[in-house]
Amino acid sequence: MAPLRVGLIGAGWVTQHHLRGWQEIGDKARVVAIADPSSARAAERAEAFAIPAVFDSAEAMLAAGGLDAVDIAAPRAVHADLARLVARHGLPILCQKPLAPTLAEAERLVADIGGQVRLMVHENWRFRAYYRQAAAWLRDGRIGAVRGAALTLVTSGTVPDADGRLPALERQPFMAGESRMLVAEVLIHHLDTLRMLLGPLKVEAAALTRTSPALKGEDGAVIHLSGGAGVGVSVFATFAAHGAPPQQRDQLLVVGREGAIRLDGTALELSGSQPERLSYDADATYLGSYAATIAHFVECLASGAPFETAPEDNLETLRLVEDCYRLSGFEQEGRSAA
Repeated sequence: MAPLRVGLIGAGWVTQHHLRGWQEIGDKARVVAIADPSSARAAERAEAFAIPAVFDSAEAMLAAGGLDAVDIAAPRAVHADLARLVARHGLPILCQKPLAPTLAEAERLVADIGGQVRLMVHENWRFRAYYRQAAAWLRDGRIGAVRGAALTLVTSGTVPDADGRLPALERQPFMAGESRMLVAEVLIHHLDTLRMLLGPLKVEAAALTRTSPALKGEDGAVIHLSGGAGVGVSVFATFAAHGAPPQQRDQLLVVGREGAIRLDGTALELSGSQPERLSYDADATYLGSYAATIAHFVECLASGAPFETAPEDNLETLRLVEDCYRLSGFEQEGRSAA
């Protein structure tokens, strides 16, 4: 079969990883066009990844034709409008998470274009190799019935370094202006992955805090969730921990009746009657998650199989995100202070 011809919308920071992911799947697909309002950024990506056609708007790229699918990797504020635009052209869509900034907007989008075109959410965190392995152990019953889980993410990303710079904002400057930062931009990945591992979850309580004055949104979160059969799940995350490394590093503990699964960065350990310990290369796993997500999209388009991260699935994650903000009262407190 001829390679899938893909148009990429967006040329920002994350698109370098999308483009490497498309390269990794070989001859199954090729990015043949890129569109971004910044012609300079689009041209830079096109040169680096041998993309033959460059456009300054998604409308122009779609009007030119010659595409079989579209990858939306633009800022989340425009995801819904772009998805509607692509749907009018009848093309399958891979849309960077989330579908929209809020649950209500995402629900309207799904209602508007559901059934018109195939749509998958690009939620790559759950495709990281160590999380896929943990999921396989859970499916195989290697730790028995799950009793509880805890996920921790601690960095110094919003603590000034020796030069007064904030590492998290040096890496992704847009975070400074997001009114919903830590949960909506970062922990959305972790909530989605916990759902993939443990099944349906409900937010029981949440406390969100802002430590850095450079941020509009929150950089700290404590979230309590419940799952089936009385399973309790806790999430503790902060970007404002003095002395912690600036890089993100997941720590996960899943406790079962007959064993436990522990993730510490890229070290994954299974305890129980048949213990295992696996170590992963951080860079390869990060890139591999993009490639695996994209490969899933391409394979499901070819086979007609349902997407693992279909819109309806992403709405469940967005409901958790929405509940974190609602139950914490963080946004109401911010408006009152203003």
